[in-house]
Amino acid sequence: MNAATDLRDLLTEGDELTIVCHNNPDPDCLASALALGRIAADAGIDERRILYSGDISHQQNRALVNLLEIELQEFDPDIVRDREPGSLLAFVDHSVPGVNNQVPDGTLVDVVIDHHPSDEIEARFQDHRADVGATATILTEYVRELETEVDDRLATALLFAIRRETLGFLRGATAAEYGAAGFLHEQADRDLLRQLSSPAVSSATVDAIADAIENRQVYGPVLLSNVGRTSERDALPQAADYLATLEGVGTTFVFGIVGDSIQLSGRTTDSRVNVGDVLHEAFDDAGSGGGHREMAGAEIPLGIFADYTSNDRHLVDIVEQVVTARLLAELNIEAEQGDTEESEAD
Repeated sequence: MNAATDLRDLLTEGDELTIVCHNNPDPDCLASALALGRIAADAGIDERRILYSGDISHQQNRALVNLLEIELQEFDPDIVRDREPGSLLAFVDHSVPGVNNQVPDGTLVDVVIDHHPSDEIEARFQDHRADVGATATILTEYVRELETEVDDRLATALLFAIRRETLGFLRGATAAEYGAAGFLHEQADRDLLRQLSSPAVSSATVDAIADAIENRQVYGPVLLSNVGRTSERDALPQAADYLATLEGVGTTFVFGIVGDSIQLSGRTTDSRVNVGDVLHEAFDDAGSGGGHREMAGAEIPLGIFADYTSNDRHLVDIVEQVVTARLLAELNIEAEQGDTEESEAD
């Protein structure tokens, strides 16, 4: 027996399957959910649904959902509460109720498939591989072993997810990603892949990235930037990816206010820094943070910050001071070491 057959055997016990995506799902999560749904259909489950919470705001995420016609429903806690014995609940690309999802803490989970670091997973079936580059890689292995039909739509979704999650096989990619990509390559739709890779970018995203560039503060090999308030949550990781290429910078954190929360995105190529650990230790008492060594994120409810002032500009300043102080403290960096790029040039 192996993981794929164990999963199929569990699914054959179910009458319906609810697949819950993490907050603001990305291509790795969405493609993995699509693949798990296909496996469940082969196992005889006719009633299947994919739930999400938050926003699908990144232009590539929107393109993936629209071009591949992935059917999604907004998260409803009543669906996951007090389920009948044959109603199965699955997490893909996340693993713990209440952590980066809206599922009530303590909810029983039947299936967890994930590649993010975690030591709190409880599920009837779990395949947790922090050593692979994408959850879609694991699902590709499953559909291959179980001989699930892989049409051009599913192949395109999985291949795009693997490419996006590993930044074109340059970040966290392993031999498993290359093997999965080789399997998916012939079935994938090349035209759709090109469209997914180069979707239209909103002006708000461009503005947020421009703010991140302008507001950058450099502390030796570490760069911090605050974009202020933005409607484009997914501009933060895009800005972090871009600023991580700045000469002399090994670690980048970009943060901003999105709606009623503070969002952070971290990137590093420095083997001495684990951005997942940094964000977890710096903000876990106030919100949630974590991820991989090379890339991670955090979310902090505005909560008490919003009580300090009704002036949005003052709120942005307060958030910048507190977030910057926590990050620098966790990184053991003195604030006086920082300077803007422009000041360094003077």
